[in-house]
Amino acid sequence: MATDASIWWLLLCAVSLLNVLAWTASAAWLWQSRSSCHAELWALVRLQMVLSAVYVLGCGYRSAFPVYDVQRLCMVDSWLSSVIVGRSVATIAELCFAAQWALLLRHLARATGHTIAENSARVMLPLIVVAELCSWHAVLTTSNLGHVAEESIWAACGALLVVNLGLVRLRCEPALRPMIAAACVLGAAYVAYMAWVDVPMYWNRWWADMDQGRPYLTVMQGVRDASQRWVVSHRWEDWKTEVVWMTLYFSVGVWLSVALMHMPARAARSSSRC
Repeated sequence: MATDASIWWLLLCAVSLLNVLAWTASAAWLWQSRSSCHAELWALVRLQMVLSAVYVLGCGYRSAFPVYDVQRLCMVDSWLSSVIVGRSVATIAELCFAAQWALLLRHLARATGHTIAENSARVMLPLIVVAELCSWHAVLTTSNLGHVAEESIWAACGALLVVNLGLVRLRCEPALRPMIAAACVLGAAYVAYMAWVDVPMYWNRWWADMDQGRPYLTVMQGVRDASQRWVVSHRWEDWKTEVVWMTLYFSVGVWLSVALMHMPARAARSSSRC
């Protein structure tokens, strides 16, 4: 008999399949219209397509083999569900997603001559690299304090992106402003969620562990544990705290990645300056 968690997992898989189809259709459309792009613009579009492909496939993998990292929980009894594999896939995918946003901001900043926004674009990916290192420390040692740092950095990068997109928007032609405004609204919602829901959740988990005197693993112990131990569970009680962020991450996050493939060409068509 299917449990609520199993049904949710199947829905994640179905959404991921649709995401792959959406990426394929988008890539085909962009490829057919490549003749309308000059060489430099097409190179940017093509890079966005590659980065998005990695992110879409990475999220698809993580939907098929979901993992609750610190608890070592999974849906599928396989080494493919191990934390070491899942976190590796997540790291690559998330760096690609961050690179997509950094490239877009840099493109808009250069087109509008906005030096501050261009400098901000340069620091975004290095910051996410630091966030990924914090994430690895958390999943290996099982200390949620690393997740607090990771998610705080992601929130800070989101805020940095929103502010700089807002600055760039002021210099763009009117035809492009609604698209940038929509990105700012979504970004602000993301920052709010991270600040009021996600970061406090990990902080409370870490604080509860401290109260209970929970022992943590060393990094080397964590590597062995994350490689060799996974606990299969289809109980809703085990997964309910992960459902919201995973569902949004593997749906809305992927849709944004696919949309970013179209942004450079859309910007070029919408304005002579952007």
